[in-house]
Amino acid sequence: MAVVDLRPLPVHRQPARRIPQLLIGLALYGTSMAMQIRGALGLNPWDVLHEGLTEQTPIGFGAMTAVTGVLVLLLWIPLRQRPGLGTVANVVVIAVVVDVALAVIPAPSALPARIGLLVGGVVLNGVATAAYVGARLGPGPRDGLMTGLAARTGRSVRLVRSAIEVMVLTAGWLCGGTVGVGTVLYALAIGPLTQVFLPLLAVRDGRGVPGDS
Repeated sequence: MAVVDLRPLPVHRQPARRIPQLLIGLALYGTSMAMQIRGALGLNPWDVLHEGLTEQTPIGFGAMTAVTGVLVLLLWIPLRQRPGLGTVANVVVIAVVVDVALAVIPAPSALPARIGLLVGGVVLNGVATAAYVGARLGPGPRDGLMTGLAARTGRSVRLVRSAIEVMVLTAGWLCGGTVGVGTVLYALAIGPLTQVFLPLLAVRDGRGVPGDS
């Protein structure tokens, strides 16, 4: 299978497609987070941390995602990572949308409804990830931390990501975040789902060169 080229492209290439795709992808991502929260069956590692921190502070969930996003961006400085339009939009759009979605989506008590929210949220997260990453306007704060650490340490991206997520998950759980079957489902499904949707949503080079290499 060909590898999809996700290297950032200049903003002026295909902006009419890429910027809306970025914003829609981030909005869907925030909505998928809210769906998983309302399912109350377990969250992805970073959201376990976000939820745990909201339990320990007066800061709301959306604002907490923005706070952690900014703190993670500060870690980019020694890693010499450069933020892009997508990096900044990631922090702002997700923080706003997740709070709006939480206000709209009710918390069901019936298990089938909770399972539906969990599964739907994970699938939507895969689509959303492919959409905003595929816009090629810069990585999100957490993705940039992962790739920056991998580049600086010489370790594989897989190892660095696993180490980060184990630490984040542990910290979030200790703070009271929700860990459960949804956490396991997300860990197993998000990679394959993103891989399925990326070839469909990844933007190709504006000069007509395919985005696959």
